Amino acid sequence: MIPSLFITHGTPMLAVEDTTYSRYLEELGRTFPRPQAIILFSAHWESDVQMISEIDEYSMMYDFGGFPNELYQVIYPAKGSKEVSLQVQELLNAAGIANRTERERGLDHGSWTILKRMYPDADIPLIAMSVNPSLTPAEQYAIGKALAPLREQDVLIIGSGVTVHNFGLLRAKDKSAVKSLVLGFEKWLENHMKQWDLDSLFRYEELAPNAKIAVPQQAKEHFIPVFYTMGAANQNEFTKTLFQGLVMDVIMNSVYQYGE
Repeated sequence: MIPSLFITHGTPMLAVEDTTYSRYLEELGRTFPRPQAIILFSAHWESDVQMISEIDEYSMMYDFGGFPNELYQVIYPAKGSKEVSLQVQELLNAAGIANRTERERGLDHGSWTILKRMYPDADIPLIAMSVNPSLTPAEQYAIGKALAPLREQDVLIIGSGVTVHNFGLLRAKDKSAVKSLVLGFEKWLENHMKQWDLDSLFRYEELAPNAKIAVPQQAKEHFIPVFYTMGAANQNEFTKTLFQGLVMDVIMNSVYQYGE
């Protein structure tokens, strides 16, 4: 049974910059068990009802501005799988989770930045999925849990986001305090994920240190992919930290594995 992954997508520059993190994702793609298909929950696709792509070939979305021209030339020709999309729909229906299909939306940068690094040949079928910040963490977890049987078919379930997502911290004058805040929140999250302490994780807003700064209300969509991908590993409660790196003392480039 293939594990699920939470992967930080950081800035779109991840797709073109040569960094320790971009090289790590390339190595991860080479060494991680090769999936038969990928289901990816992206922080950059929000919807009130669970959306599921049913697309033969994705177009590109350059859903950002102010970046170098080379970034707008990146092409990731991902293809979908109607068979896997239908399986996702059936599993969500069986769990009583409302869902709809999407047949036109292109691939946002929360998806193609990390996939271009991990699987540059774009030769693994992809199902893009939305996230819903209005749901409770338990409801987000339940969506991932409903899809857990697909891991037995070597379908890789990825949550793409950022654990600490508050650009206001870039303007803070006390950089050491910001770094301490970010690392403190990340350590709390990592510890409780490794304990599979869902009671505390689902109440992270009140229990995690500086949670409302680390995960402000307007940016929850970047944090919640953690719950979707943890839910997918509900049968074997195991968390492994694969990568952590601090960027500008504000953004954690984190990769977590759930399940074995």
